[in-house]
Amino acid sequence: MDKYSDILSSFKTQKNLNPKIWESPSGNPKMNNNIRERLLEISYEFLDFLGVDIIVTDIIVTGSLSNYNWSKYSDVDLHIVANYNQFPSNQVDLYKEFFNLKKIIFNDKHDITIYGYDVELYVQDESETHFSSGVYSVLFDKWINNPKKENVKLDLQKIKNKSKQWMDIIDGVIENAQDEDIDTAKSIIKKYKDKLKKYRTCGLEKDGEYSYENLVFKVLRRNGYIEKLYNFGDEFVDVKLSIK
Repeated sequence: MDKYSDILSSFKTQKNLNPKIWESPSGNPKMNNNIRERLLEISYEFLDFLGVDIIVTDIIVTGSLSNYNWSKYSDVDLHIVANYNQFPSNQVDLYKEFFNLKKIIFNDKHDITIYGYDVELYVQDESETHFSSGVYSVLFDKWINNPKKENVKLDLQKIKNKSKQWMDIIDGVIENAQDEDIDTAKSIIKKYKDKLKKYRTCGLEKDGEYSYENLVFKVLRRNGYIEKLYNFGDEFVDVKLSIK
């Protein structure tokens, strides 16, 4: 099986929740207590790394590992939830940017896994719209959104075609940006990052996690095209500013 087929086959719905993470995965699932305690330890380590006072309202796991669409490509999406009203209104954007940078540094600095699944940390605003149908409170050890198994029929060829369209767009954007100055190239890359993010968000709002837009985004992430787009800006700046 080639990688493309492997990625597409990973979108099938599983019969049960992941048995490595959940006790009674086919009945009334509850997070394995050892895993819950470890996720809390990871969260506290991340909070120490933030280095700022922050009142946490919850710590949650979301995404495919708290749902029936988990696969070998899944991550442990561990979110620290906070009410951003605790910060001065004129500093909220600065805190968001700071938390995002800290998240990137922490995730790059550490290689923490749970049974082979990468743990990805994120600080989530309590008021932020969240589209996952499965959300589990690690802090309070209970479901917030109990996942429901869906009988979803996907047009894999449609996903493949739309993914190829985006891959061609990303290749074209990168090729064209290479002939521009630094500011113009950065502006072009940002424009298409925003387009891709909006494309996925619109799909999630309309049809949820099984929307074709979300699945296309996952294909691009799993085949390296998201990373290719995001890395190009830094690599381009390095080349432009270097003297050989």
